[in-house]
Amino acid sequence: MLPISFKEYPKEPVVIDNLSEKMMKESRFVPLEMGEGFLRIAMADPEDFYTIDALRIASGLKIDVCQGNEGDIFETIERLYGAGSQSIETIIEEADKDVYEISSEGIEDADHLRDLASEAPIIRLVNRLIFNAVELKASDIHFEPFENEFKARYRIDGVLHDVESPPTRLQAAIISRVKIMAKLDIAERRLPQDGRIKLKIADKEIDFRVSTIPTLFGESLVMRILDRDTLILDLDKLGFPEDILEQYNELTSQPYGMILVTGPTGSGKTSTLYTTLAKINSPENKIITLEEPVEYQLSGVNQIQVNPKIGMTFANGLRSIVRQDPDIILVGEIRDRETAEIAIQSALTGHLLFSTLHTNDSAGAITRLLDMGVESFLLSSTLLGVLAQRLVRVICPNCKEPIRPDDKLLNSMDIGHDEISEIEFFAGKGCEECRYTGFRGRMAIFEYLPVDDDIRREITERSSNERIKDVAMRKGLMTLRQDGWRKVRGGVTTISEVLKVTLEK
Repeated sequence: MLPISFKEYPKEPVVIDNLSEKMMKESRFVPLEMGEGFLRIAMADPEDFYTIDALRIASGLKIDVCQGNEGDIFETIERLYGAGSQSIETIIEEADKDVYEISSEGIEDADHLRDLASEAPIIRLVNRLIFNAVELKASDIHFEPFENEFKARYRIDGVLHDVESPPTRLQAAIISRVKIMAKLDIAERRLPQDGRIKLKIADKEIDFRVSTIPTLFGESLVMRILDRDTLILDLDKLGFPEDILEQYNELTSQPYGMILVTGPTGSGKTSTLYTTLAKINSPENKIITLEEPVEYQLSGVNQIQVNPKIGMTFANGLRSIVRQDPDIILVGEIRDRETAEIAIQSALTGHLLFSTLHTNDSAGAITRLLDMGVESFLLSSTLLGVLAQRLVRVICPNCKEPIRPDDKLLNSMDIGHDEISEIEFFAGKGCEECRYTGFRGRMAIFEYLPVDDDIRREITERSSNERIKDVAMRKGLMTLRQDGWRKVRGGVTTISEVLKVTLEK
């Protein structure tokens, strides 16, 4: 009997009651086809009459046996019946049946938790939740315990979405499973913990940053998904308008000075800086970064992770970096006066230095550094420019349609009626491709403040945020909201998205 070819294996699962993945793997067979009164299977051992008889009795069908290659059989089982093929609902149902509720005594027992987290249904459930999140291009997975429920949520395009939530009685097992994967202490549930996981999903190496924190009803756990394939290392695709991109490219070609990127957490600052470094990286330049944590590995860049527990702070790390003869330095964030002063000294002594600050707009970065105690004359002579940014969701191209926005939204943008009458507005109706949200993917909106002689004068005089911004706007500064409006006019995003992420006084 010659083995059947891989092409003859089914593309869809053959559903038979009481036939488990475990039984198929143990007996090394997979169903190929079920017809009127017969079941055709591929077996690695066609003379396993015990299994053939058991199948005939269980199904009440005549069993036709083909010789199958063991590797092909296992691959087909995994593809059609493994964790990747089942819905979350089905796996939760299985886990709920197979895993017993933890007793109040058992929950304190680390060995008991470890055993529970090693149960096949729990492993399959956690794997499936992770697999789905990666497939949906989520940036984070949240596991949140509440009094009467245990929630699982994905952050997709900056917005949290509920997924099928596991029963509360599986909470400890699921959290323990992720903690084991991240090599965290499963017995410690009173203190926050941080860890990392590296997994291979669909031939891609993906990193996960894991953070746990104790809450009133158990540990809350968040997994940040760091998929390098989602990192766009092309400034043109980030959303830069042509005029700002031209000025920014000119800025990044300077031999020394300080460039700041500002915005709240999750506004895409890291992506912009990584993309910038990838663009200016060359054999002539030595680039060193100091990050907390290192999110993505950049080829040809020396990346250092900050570790305050052992005294490796931004300030201490930056002192050491300067002695490594770099041309370009990236400091993940300027948080205090000490780091700010060393960063400015580095920029003064012939290094091009990039860093970030959490401020609402570009002018706010200047006043924040002055408030930290940085000398105004030093700041005015080193700062080259400030780029503020936010992320807005992009209208799904598949279900995009013309709309008439609400008058309240139009009034919020403070745009003249003549201009509005000439514009065609769009929104996403919602379709399968965008999961009925009307949006697919995100794009940045920018505000770029070049530091010229007039701005330097304002810095030296320690002018207010409002004064610096007024001077910049008289010279043509385009605010975040104005760039957002430009993208609304281009049919890229909606007014509500722009209003959601911008603040105008």
